[in-house]
Amino acid sequence: MTESFPFPCLSKKQLIGQINHLASLHSPFLILIDYKAEHGYIIRKDELDPDYIQFRFEDIQTVPALQKNENGLLRWEIKPPGMREYQPKFDYVQNQIHLGNSFLVNLTQPTVIQTNLSLYDIYSKSHARYKLWINDSLLVLSPEIFVRIEGQTISSFPMKGTIDADIPDAENIILNDPKEMAEHATIVDLIRNDLSLVAEKVEVKRYRYIETIKTNKQDLLQVSSEITGLLPDDFRDRLGDILFELLPAGSICGAPKAKTLEIIQEAEGYDRGYYTGICGYFDGDNLDSGVMIRYMEQDGAQLTFKSGGGITSQSELIKEYEELIQKVYVPLY
Repeated sequence: MTESFPFPCLSKKQLIGQINHLASLHSPFLILIDYKAEHGYIIRKDELDPDYIQFRFEDIQTVPALQKNENGLLRWEIKPPGMREYQPKFDYVQNQIHLGNSFLVNLTQPTVIQTNLSLYDIYSKSHARYKLWINDSLLVLSPEIFVRIEGQTISSFPMKGTIDADIPDAENIILNDPKEMAEHATIVDLIRNDLSLVAEKVEVKRYRYIETIKTNKQDLLQVSSEITGLLPDDFRDRLGDILFELLPAGSICGAPKAKTLEIIQEAEGYDRGYYTGICGYFDGDNLDSGVMIRYMEQDGAQLTFKSGGGITSQSELIKEYEELIQKVYVPLY
């Protein structure tokens, strides 16, 4: 995170304690937690400063909306890693899968971006379920829910499976693809098990439904499921513990989680940082949180977009490489 960000970075222990304390008081706050669930930020509602941070999660917006910059069309040029760089990482992951060390590994890589718009401009023009902008630092335009808590009901909506909506019969193709079916089933089972650690009466409410994601390049179809459970009466007193029990998010690592995290660390060769961590807002009673994908970082004049996809034993190198590039987009239309 940028050094000018005017909030202290907290350790896992500090985050859990602060979340538990503020939630027990029904005090609203924004949270950001990194991919490894080791560090993060808690910003109380009365501390939110639009000069440093802006967000909009569905209908939650506690700072003024940005004014749109109408200075021309988006210029969007990408420099993804080459196939020579990507293939050894893919091969290592598949070898680990064939050895039985994982069933599913989310393999991601950074892509350098050149654009005529600032992160601030892209934020203001884009449409996404979870929008987050931090000055001179990062931008999140995520379609993926981590967990939502309404009353005592906790819900998760893992997304696994992406296809170009313009492909003829795209919906049937993605829903009947054996690799995509297996990948999605693995993640649903993982999330169901994760929720069972913190909730009772866990069930899959909806299985493999289609959502349309609009982008600056094309429309995409993504496959999601809905899993729900019932939290105890006193869950707010332990909200921090509950969140960290579920982290890292299953959809962005794989299964089994612990060993897969080791494989990701070895394969990727870079630091995800806050990419694929979570951001969320607690309104005093309920929580809405998203997975920080469709994610851009700013380091001086350089912009980097991080993306990836799930690798299984049935994955094909070319298709996975193309998916990594396909996801380098902004939902600006």
